[in-house]
Amino acid sequence: MKESRNLEFKQDITNTFLKTVSAFANYGTGSILFGVDDNGDQIGISDPERTRLDVENKINDSIHPRPEFSIIVNKKSKVMTLKVSEGKQKPYLYKGKAYRRSDTSTVEVDDFELKRLVLEGSNLYYEELPCGRNGFSFQYLETKMVEKLGIQKVNEDILRTLGFINEEKEYTNAAAIFADTNQFYGIDIARFGNSINEILDRETITGVSVLEQYDKAVSAFRRYYQYEMIEGIERKTVELLPENAFREAVANSLVHREWDLNSHVRIAMFSDRIEVTSPGGLPRGLTKEEYMNGDISNLRNPIIGNVFFRLHYIEMFGTGIRRINDAYKKAPTKPDFRITDHSITVILPCLSKEMVVNTNEQKVLDVLKFGRVLSSVEIATELGWSKAKTIRVLNALIDSGYIRKDGTGRGTHYLKH
Repeated sequence: MKESRNLEFKQDITNTFLKTVSAFANYGTGSILFGVDDNGDQIGISDPERTRLDVENKINDSIHPRPEFSIIVNKKSKVMTLKVSEGKQKPYLYKGKAYRRSDTSTVEVDDFELKRLVLEGSNLYYEELPCGRNGFSFQYLETKMVEKLGIQKVNEDILRTLGFINEEKEYTNAAAIFADTNQFYGIDIARFGNSINEILDRETITGVSVLEQYDKAVSAFRRYYQYEMIEGIERKTVELLPENAFREAVANSLVHREWDLNSHVRIAMFSDRIEVTSPGGLPRGLTKEEYMNGDISNLRNPIIGNVFFRLHYIEMFGTGIRRINDAYKKAPTKPDFRITDHSITVILPCLSKEMVVNTNEQKVLDVLKFGRVLSSVEIATELGWSKAKTIRVLNALIDSGYIRKDGTGRGTHYLKH
């Protein structure tokens, strides 16, 4: 048994557990085991019933509003389990501050996250809020709706249906994001040479409809990663990497990004890969494993996602990652997904990239054959290497896109793409 995002161990009763209660109530149901040390060994607590009452009183007196929780005592092991349910009256504050889980730690949320919690507690999304502006034009949106849906003209009724006008007849942030001109950040595209210090081209697409941002990004892709080749009497388009994978990565970055952050989606183009980085981490309540499996259970921007779906920019909610991986099924190197608390980066390697590894890297790849999933300790043991050498070789293979790392802390393991 190990600590995780939704499980914490406490050997003793101190007020620090109240921060984790706030985190679970704000961001996802979790449990705290009292009488268990950091290694997961059951120590037990001397007076479980008294401790139970003490914990209840601390929560009731210190967390506002009061979260939903339950306490179970194992009479045999004297381990007490406190289960805290994610609540609807967010934010849940301890000493006036809200908390979240970051892997196995509990940290205070920043101002942006606190504002989002307030919106969630009011059952609102940022894109639903009034933008405070009028006089928008939606010519680019109209062109796309005429082209793809056969709609003759975008009128007020359609704007209401899309969620662009609220009940008070105000334009929402979603409306501004799709308007022909706006004040939101967009996409920053940079094409690099042999290093990040050598910038061959740069284009920043901002202040225009999110649909125009998407289309211009695709145009940039076609300029640098597609070319025509004549075979006999036929003209054939050759892709250096799959366009449909790039489209999915860009659409995901726009649909799931945090629009209240003053930051661009960043597309870095290299000779052997493209990196698409979206501002904002995973949508609330979504784990990395659920994201990788395509289980998007909670869209950060449902209005934006719905418009992209209606216009066929995305096929279906939650399938983007699977579609990216499917595009690389027969490729020697696979896409990589790097997720932090504040960003998601999708790395798309070129199809022509050949697997080039040294002797030590090939040994690790051989150990990971046949779908084996191993920890660094297990790999080091099989190869008779030191921990430092093993980690160094594993990191090189991750950077090259040949293997991936799953899990965190003691639960980290490695597998081939």
